[in-house]
Amino acid sequence: MKKPTRVNHPPTVELPPGNRAVVAPIYQSVKFEFDSLADTERYLRGERPGFFYTRASNPTTRQLELLLAELQGRDDCLVTASGVGAISQTLLALTRQGDHVLCFVETYNPTRYLIRRLLGRFGVTHTMLSIEDLAGVERALAAPTRLVIFESPTNPITRIADIAALTRLGHTAGALVVMDNTFAGFHQHGEYQVDLFVHSLTKYASGAGDVMGGAVIGRSELLRPMRTDFGALGGTLDPHAAFLILRGLKTYFVRYQAQCASAAALAQLLAAHPAVARVHYPGLPAHPQHALAARQMRDFGTIVSFDLHGGEAAARRFADALELFALAASLGSTESLVVTPQMMGGRELNAEQQRLSGITAGTVRLSIGLEDADDLAQDVSQALGAAGG
Repeated sequence: MKKPTRVNHPPTVELPPGNRAVVAPIYQSVKFEFDSLADTERYLRGERPGFFYTRASNPTTRQLELLLAELQGRDDCLVTASGVGAISQTLLALTRQGDHVLCFVETYNPTRYLIRRLLGRFGVTHTMLSIEDLAGVERALAAPTRLVIFESPTNPITRIADIAALTRLGHTAGALVVMDNTFAGFHQHGEYQVDLFVHSLTKYASGAGDVMGGAVIGRSELLRPMRTDFGALGGTLDPHAAFLILRGLKTYFVRYQAQCASAAALAQLLAAHPAVARVHYPGLPAHPQHALAARQMRDFGTIVSFDLHGGEAAARRFADALELFALAASLGSTESLVVTPQMMGGRELNAEQQRLSGITAGTVRLSIGLEDADDLAQDVSQALGAAGG
């Protein structure tokens, strides 16, 4: 074999029986082959297992899918190149012209855009309510409805959805129930009869803020036909990104619990400060849905939102005075982050919808990282002093 040929057909190294890698290898390959055309044809007919083209499936991404499904208490999962990719591909795979979707004001801004603008262009209608309006949900579901899609805790005000009630109402009406579970994480809410859980893997799964990904988790009979649509849409997670997320998941539980502990301490600090009008953290007894959160959640999350008495000017002073919090999008990573109303979107909402959203000119959202809790408290305290003006 001449050298130009050899570099394209390098020597094969296979582990001998009884010898295996502690960390699974990255299958950084687009293509996979079988020993014969007959075996290839059997695979394409679904008569034998294997891998053929990474856009459809890959051993590294499949390992991630199986792990995430188990964490969420389901038997299957599809991973995508981003969290929004998971949402958009799910919506496109499950709806068609003439369908109706029930969604909520307290929803991630790109999700609202996808439902109102993208699906709307294809003849899918929607009703948008407040997550707290269960009577309105029941009325809306009197009309034939394909999907009920919601999140809990909500972004950014951390309202808590009554998951049991929403799933019961949705299923009674014959709708599929889709929940964006990103804020709560993979270890929470799996006991509820949600059909599909959507996650942004960019957040807690990775943890380091250096890789993007998304996941849809549910029953295999529901996800199996969706896999074909996902492959055709092409929003595939790269195997190396899947490896990085698998690596991040090794510390998922210790990170999430440590960040929750710091978030709870900061929420108490904020609640006692005169510059703060209201704290939105479900772990506080003063949170209007604390009892519901305590029934549904093992951990109350790492997001602390609050309203400053001084409105927009105070929020600007507070954000600019922080030293340890990056003024950046996203959440759930090792570094602490701050977001102001100007960064939260929602400009397409009308006045009543903006009121229902609970976001004010003085609302600030903190994503708590892994810095020392005392250092974070000191930084927040000095920024509150600056916000008081």
